[in-house]
Amino acid sequence: MKTFLRMVVALCVSVSPGIGLAQVAVPQAPGRLLPPATSAPSAQQESLLIGPGDVLHVQVLDAPEMEQHVRVTDNGMIPLVGAGDVKVGGMTVAAAETAIHEQLISTHYMNHPQVLVTVEQYATETVSVVGEVARPGAYPITTPRTVLDVLSFAGGITNVAERNIMIQRHGSKDEAVPYFVSNDPKQAMASQVMVNPGDTVIVPKAGIVYILGDVNRPGGFAMSNNQDHMTLLQALSLAGGLQHSAKQGHARLIRETEGHAHEEQLNLGEIQKGKRPNPTLYPGDILYVPFSWAKGMVTSVAPNMSGAATSAAIYAVP
Repeated sequence: MKTFLRMVVALCVSVSPGIGLAQVAVPQAPGRLLPPATSAPSAQQESLLIGPGDVLHVQVLDAPEMEQHVRVTDNGMIPLVGAGDVKVGGMTVAAAETAIHEQLISTHYMNHPQVLVTVEQYATETVSVVGEVARPGAYPITTPRTVLDVLSFAGGITNVAERNIMIQRHGSKDEAVPYFVSNDPKQAMASQVMVNPGDTVIVPKAGIVYILGDVNRPGGFAMSNNQDHMTLLQALSLAGGLQHSAKQGHARLIRETEGHAHEEQLNLGEIQKGKRPNPTLYPGDILYVPFSWAKGMVTSVAPNMSGAATSAAIYAVP
């Protein structure tokens, strides 16, 4: 018998030189158990997670009576023949195969099951896009799509959108994937992440700084650049610059920190000339440029006084 086995091994090696001896199947002696088999590789994408309502096709090789078509319950369980309920919600297909494999063994129903799981139907085949996009809503997808594809479904982000967005994974309350929508096309393409069916893409509103008082276009301005801050001179340029009657040496920067407002006096003239550092503004900062009565008497008084007063009234912060 041993001589016969050696001849079989030698024949297999001679026919397929690339096959090692460890890979050749040798008949087992009577009563000897085979080592635990690994699960068959899954055709599903590992990024997709099983969720409530999904329909699974569960197969156990060499055990056709174990074949099932089951729907995942709201708590992520599936009823398994002979082994009770198995939790598969929030798992990849490969992880679900392992969980079923271990359950069958732990309940002593089978010794060495080879489990194959496929997802026949996803309960949620839409992706939700909410927040600062042109057309918020739910959009149908059946396979993972890039985040830029999904944002394009919703018409793209708005001018006041925060560029640090979040992707909440389907079936997992704790898993969220961040993505930065860069103004640089190469960077935006290179750093893309995938969005799966059932995920939610959240696009928050960008931080806003407020430029009030004697400027040409007072108001709130979103930080729609690649950063969550901007310099004072950048903010002034968005506000159309200073009026001729602006009191440049007495501008006030108001910033709230830990519930307390802090005020700093700035000399805008010296900052514009490069004699003072150009301070950084953060979301919620308020820059107030007062009206100079002396300068206003020289230039047209009424329009400037009216503009400054109206700005202060409209954009007053409690």
